[in-house]
Formats: sequence, C-alpha cells, structure tokens
Amino acid sequence: MARGRDAMTDQDWLADRFEAQRPHLRAVAYRMLGSLADADDAVQDAWVRLSRSDTSEIENLRAWLTTVVGRVCLNMLRSRRTRREAPLQTRVADPIVGPEAGMDPEQAALLGDSLGLALLAVLETLAAPERVAFVLHDVFGVTFDEIAPIVGRSSAAARQLASRGRRRIRGAPVPDTDLASQWAVADAFVAASRDGDFERLLAVLDPDVVVRSDGGAARPELVSVVRGAEAVATQSMLFRRFGDTATRALVNGIPGGIAWNPDGSPFAVVSLTVVAGRVLSIDILADPERLAQLDLAGAQS
Repeated sequence: MARGRDAMTDQDWLADRFEAQRPHLRAVAYRMLGSLADADDAVQDAWVRLSRSDTSEIENLRAWLTTVVGRVCLNMLRSRRTRREAPLQTRVADPIVGPEAGMDPEQAALLGDSLGLALLAVLETLAAPERVAFVLHDVFGVTFDEIAPIVGRSSAAARQLASRGRRRIRGAPVPDTDLASQWAVADAFVAASRDGDFERLLAVLDPDVVVRSDGGAARPELVSVVRGAEAVATQSMLFRRFGDTATRALVNGIPGGIAWNPDGSPFAVVSLTVVAGRVLSIDILADPERLAQLDLAGAQS
C-alpha cells in the first residue's frame, strides 16, 4: 500500500479491493453454510479481520480472504452443531429465489454451477472439516497445503477430508439440463397434486424420491424427511395447498415456487429436482423466521 496516502484514503482503497471480492466470498460462504445471513456474517467477519491486518504482507488478497472465510465458516459450522438440540433434524438451506424468467447476475454469481437445495442437503450431512475441505478444494481450487492449517490437519489429512466429502457428494442428484423439460415435469406434479390423483403422482415421481421439509421451531409438524414414491404421493393434500397458492419461481436455478398465506406473507418455498424426467427430490422451507429474511419480491416479477 502506498505510504503517501492518509489513513482514510488507505481504508477506502482497501474497502474497494474487498468489495471486488465480496461476490466470490459470499459464494464460498453460502456453499459452506447454506445460510444467506450466516454467509453475510462470515464475509463481514473477513472484512473486520482484513481491516485490522498488515496488508503489506498479503501477496494474494483473494486467496487470503478465501482462507479467512473458510476458517470463519468452520467455526460457525462447529458452533451450529453444538447448539442444535437434535443433530439429525431436517435442515433445508436458504434458497436463492428468482423469477421464472431467470436469475439476476448477482444470484447467478452466488450459485455458480448447479447448486440446488438437494446438493446443499448432502453438504449438510458432512462433518464440518469435510465440508470445508471439499468446498475449498473441489469448488474453489484451494490447495491442500492452504487448507491444512484451516482445518488443523496435515495436508494429507485435508486431502482425505475432501475425498470423503467427494464420495458423499457423488450421490447428490444432478438435475436434467433442459429447463423447459424440468418445468413440464414440475407442472405435471403440481397438477396431479392439485387433483389428488395418486396414480398420476406415482407416474411423475422417481421411486426413490425424497421430500425434505423444514418448518423450523415454529412449525415442528413440518420438520420431516419422507422417502419413496408411495409415501410422498400420500402427502398430496399438503402439495395441493402449495399448488393452489403458489407462484412459479426458479429456486437455486431449478423449477419451484412460493406458496403464500392469505395475508400475502410466504408460507413456504419449494424446489423440485427433476432427474431423468421424474421428480427425485423436493425441498421445502417453511420456517417463518427464515422465510421473513428472504428477498422474495423479485421472484414475483
């Protein structure tokens, strides 16, 4: 940093450089945490640490900030699991919701390649060090030598953490590539649910379909995991409500919708992962507290 600048100018210059990295850092933190609010907190923590550091010793600001965010996220994941009363309770990640016409550039940057809620649900099952090592290395290209001090392991051990995470992620569903075809399947599912047609529901559901519902502490009756086409089809009355009040939206880049309460507040955000022409995963966020924090206005356009 140039010596001739006064302190305010130096801080402004550093802030500008940090802001240029913010989209990347939010993407890193979102993949690790599955929470938009927590991701923003992690990024803000990185800024505080940067503003208090001797930046003359930082050779690569992007790499330095990425590792700082990784360390912050690891601590947050560990704290989250310590606080959670029921470690195996269902948790649906915060969705990135956009209009049916397409995500805006900021949302697209946050998602990067396909990052559906089903994939985030698999990430949620990883141990905190596995999740951090996998995301940093496999998604963002951080070396194991750089990851090792973050997770407090050797480089070889960090490699094993990422490898274990990778094996779990291979089981995550990958949505069909054609969005129009995905919407056709999603519409068929909604129509069958609205009609309460059990046979049509079975035809559109993958035999191994999984429904994850997260109603949070306010709606414990909506915290569940249901597996199998027949079990899911029997819940058609629940999905009928979604179909009657929902507006279509892209949820993490795939078909979904927002179900609304009569007062105009959101009841739930739903995403449907379509694989090989059938619905393989349905993720429902119905936690009023977390829904209230989402920016859903743009999704209605």
